[in-house]
Amino acid sequence: MRISFMGTPPFAVPTLAALHAAGHDIVAVYSQPPRPAQRGKKLQKSAVHLWAEDHGLEVRTPKSLKSADEQAAFAALDLDVAIVAAYGLILPSAILDAPRHGCLNVHGSILPRWRGAAPVQRAILAGDMETGVTIMQMDVGLDTGDMRFIERTPIARKSAGELTDELADMGARMMVRVLSDLHAFQPEPQPDDGVTYASKIEKSEARLDFLTSAVQVERQIRAFNPMPGAFFEYDGERYKLLNADILSPAQSMIGASPATTVDDALTIACNPGAIRATRVQRQGKPAMDAADLLRGRPIKAGTKLA
Repeated sequence: MRISFMGTPPFAVPTLAALHAAGHDIVAVYSQPPRPAQRGKKLQKSAVHLWAEDHGLEVRTPKSLKSADEQAAFAALDLDVAIVAAYGLILPSAILDAPRHGCLNVHGSILPRWRGAAPVQRAILAGDMETGVTIMQMDVGLDTGDMRFIERTPIARKSAGELTDELADMGARMMVRVLSDLHAFQPEPQPDDGVTYASKIEKSEARLDFLTSAVQVERQIRAFNPMPGAFFEYDGERYKLLNADILSPAQSMIGASPATTVDDALTIACNPGAIRATRVQRQGKPAMDAADLLRGRPIKAGTKLA
């Protein structure tokens, strides 16, 4: 098929790669413009932009698709379909309607649950048992389009990073399958019940809240791994917790005050229960096992964390 691909972060790359490998005619790749990154603030191309350039594909990086010129340029591509995966720009109706089969989106949730920007993190924070990918026929609403294909996977103890990688690969495989026979995957309206919205993650949410249960704190750790990283502060430094085990109240000295370490192994009281850190990243340092960190930087029992 004659297609355009529209995506930006690493999540989108497996779908682009799978479409390329399947032999589709990718006539243009749209991605967010290069952004300042890291300490030097040098402009950095997106993951999709880099992959497309490496494979000889034309890349377009408009700041918006609202102008008549951009919409005319898109329409001139004479597309069968446009494939969208975490692109990051709103698609006006003129863009949605230009391809013969419209625009298909790879969305990382089981719609209508977790429409919006951060479905993976919100699913983990909410304690959902499963999530998945929906291949959606896009419309002008926020992830409100008809569904063509859904697959599911258990969340278990996966971090947001692990789950995102899994869903990216799943979505790539699903999209290739849908495009192989569009008639076999007819669009169906989303149900009216069960709608939830996955709002963008704010950095302030990553500060660990030990006044909540150990179960919720551990979800917070997984939801914000790798970014922005769930953290506490101790002695003027920020410590990111990348992994932790949940301890029951009986295991964790239930009389301890929340946000207080109950031993020398970085077991931290919650409300109720406790978590024991297993993987930690000290500010400005590489990630390491908690035991290794504590040998060089002890945090004694009874320490109050911020």
